[in-house]
Amino acid sequence: MSGAATVRPRPTVPAGAPTAPVPTGARRGLEIRGLVKEYVPGQPVLRGIDLDVAPEGITAVIGPSGTGKSTLIRCINRLVEPTRGEIRLHGEALTGLRGRALRLARRRIGMVFQEYNLVERLSVMENVLCGRLGYVPVWRAWLRRYPAEDIERAFALLDAVGLPDHATRRADALSGGQRQRVGIARALMQRPELLLADEPTSSLDPKTAVEVLELLARLTAEAGVPVIVNIHNVELAKRFAGRIVGMAGGAIVFDGPPEALEPVHLRQIYGGEDWL
Repeated sequence: MSGAATVRPRPTVPAGAPTAPVPTGARRGLEIRGLVKEYVPGQPVLRGIDLDVAPEGITAVIGPSGTGKSTLIRCINRLVEPTRGEIRLHGEALTGLRGRALRLARRRIGMVFQEYNLVERLSVMENVLCGRLGYVPVWRAWLRRYPAEDIERAFALLDAVGLPDHATRRADALSGGQRQRVGIARALMQRPELLLADEPTSSLDPKTAVEVLELLARLTAEAGVPVIVNIHNVELAKRFAGRIVGMAGGAIVFDGPPEALEPVHLRQIYGGEDWL
């Protein structure tokens, strides 16, 4: 499959309105119910988030700094521990998992980071193969003895992200755009059921940001992997996402297709008018 994945548009919903349940018999994606996160007791960063994400396409989460976008992303893969609420992926609960069960669940969720999170001293190939760390014995990873099929797939992914000649280069020798391409390849190396991208373009220049998002959209569509991307740039969100979720004050205040996002919604999300 190639090209952008098809996403069914969702209607705009008012703040605090519950998300429609997944229809009986429908293929489930991500389901979030009553998600609350408090770093300080009594001061919630997330205020009872209800959200369903279909198992296809790109969902962009927009909103001002400090409104809980990154916290939401990181609660999904349990890098941040939710205070209360429920998160399910394909019907299986992610909240409450511990130890080996949590490690197995994290294998199913790829992550692309704002600051790349590569191992700087390792080669590009070794960084991509890190996406298989949850699947191979520790001794194999330590000795760099990955299965032949993993190495073959890593080369294929490097070719797909436009870095076929960079396999042996150290990660710290790459540009920002090249590093983020490696991050995308590493995330896809997991063969994830869901990919999370936390501000993947904020450290990139405008041209490179577009190139990286085009690559992310194409490769995840081809792999059939749904994406949730936390992004500040509203125009990029409208260009690449089939659905936009707007957050303000730790709550969802807009949920709909890009064409439904109007200045009145942006004022509700970001506040004020002079910046529009």
